[in-house]
Amino acid sequence: MKTYYALGLMSGSSLDGLDIAYCRINWQNNAVVDWEIIEAATLPFTEQWQRRLSHLPTQNALVFAKTHTYFGHYIATLVQEFVAEYKPTKIDFIASHGHTIFHEPDKRLSVQIGDGAAIAAQTGYQTITDFRTQDVALNGEGAPLAPLADKYLFEGFDFYLNIGGIANLSAHLNGHWLALDTSPANQILNTLAEQKGAAYDDRGQWASQGKVLPALLQQAAQLDYYPKPAPKSIGNGWVQQEVLPIYLAAEGSTEDKLATACEHTAIEIAKSIAALLQQYPTPKKQYKMLLSGGGVFNDYLIETIDEYCNEVADINLQIPSPQIIGFKEAALMALLGVLRLEEQPNSWRSTTGADRDTVNGAVYAGYKS
Repeated sequence: MKTYYALGLMSGSSLDGLDIAYCRINWQNNAVVDWEIIEAATLPFTEQWQRRLSHLPTQNALVFAKTHTYFGHYIATLVQEFVAEYKPTKIDFIASHGHTIFHEPDKRLSVQIGDGAAIAAQTGYQTITDFRTQDVALNGEGAPLAPLADKYLFEGFDFYLNIGGIANLSAHLNGHWLALDTSPANQILNTLAEQKGAAYDDRGQWASQGKVLPALLQQAAQLDYYPKPAPKSIGNGWVQQEVLPIYLAAEGSTEDKLATACEHTAIEIAKSIAALLQQYPTPKKQYKMLLSGGGVFNDYLIETIDEYCNEVADINLQIPSPQIIGFKEAALMALLGVLRLEEQPNSWRSTTGADRDTVNGAVYAGYKS
C-alpha cells in the first residue's frame, strides 16, 4: 500500500478564492482503501486578482501569457501561506486545477491558467496541472471530472450533485458512470446578489422573498444547451455571454430574479435525472443523492431542488459535513494527482464523451534545498 500526502488546489468560477485541501490518500490494488482531508481552507483572492481573472478572456495574447505565469506564482504564494499556517508534516505533490479561462470543447479547447512550473519552482514541491486537455484532444468535453471522486472517495450513492458556479451531476446507474453540467448556478445567483451589495444570497433569504418570473424562466429554458444529450459541459464564457444577460435585462426585482434562477437550476437538475433514469433504468424505491458545493448553503435553492427532484423519483438528498461540501473538488484534485502518478485513467470516456479513457496531467519536478 502506498500513502500519498497531497495538496489539492481548486479555483472555481465564483472567483472567491483558492480552495486548498491537504489530503492523505492510501492506494492499493488500483483503489483508494482509505483517505481523509487533514486540513482545508479557502484563501481569498485579492480584488486585483478577481478583476484580472474576470477580464482575461478579452485581453491580448501577451497579457494572457503573463497572467498564466503570474497566477502560477500567486498560487504558489497562497500555498506557502497555507503551509505556514497549518504546517503539514509531509507533502508528496501539489495537484492544481488552475482557473478556467476558456472552455470550448467543440473546438478542442479548454484552458486553465496557473503555470505548474512556477508553482513547483516557488514551493519546491512536485506539481501536477493540466487535467483536461488530453481528454479534449480525444474529442471529449474535458468535464465533468467529479465522477472520479464519486467512485473512489464517495461510493454508495446513485447521484452526486455539486452546486458551484455551474451545477454538475454525476450518476452511477446499472454499473454505468455518467455525468453532465446541468445549468449555471452560483455564477448567476452571486451576480444578482451583488446588485444588493452582497457577495451571495445568504441562505437564499432574498430568493425566498421573491416570486418566480414566468417569462424569464421560459426564456432561460429556451437556450440551446439544455436539449443536448449527455455528456455535455458548460463554459464560463457561455454563462457570461448567453445566460447572465437574460437575467440582467429582465424586468423584476432582484428577489424575483433570484427566485427564478433557483427555480431554473432545480428544474434542469430534475430533468437531467429523469433523462438519465430513462436511459439507464434502475428500479429502486428510493435513490440517494450526495450534495456538495457552495450552493448547498442556500436553503431556498436546496428546498427547490428537493421539490423538483422528488417529482421525478423518491430521491433522498444527503448533505455531508461542511468540510466535504466546501472542499470536495479540492480533494478531487488530490485524487487526480494520485491517479496521474499511478498512471491510471483520471478522465473517463463514459462521462466526457472522449474516444477513450485518458491519463491527464503535466508533472513538474519539485526540489527542496
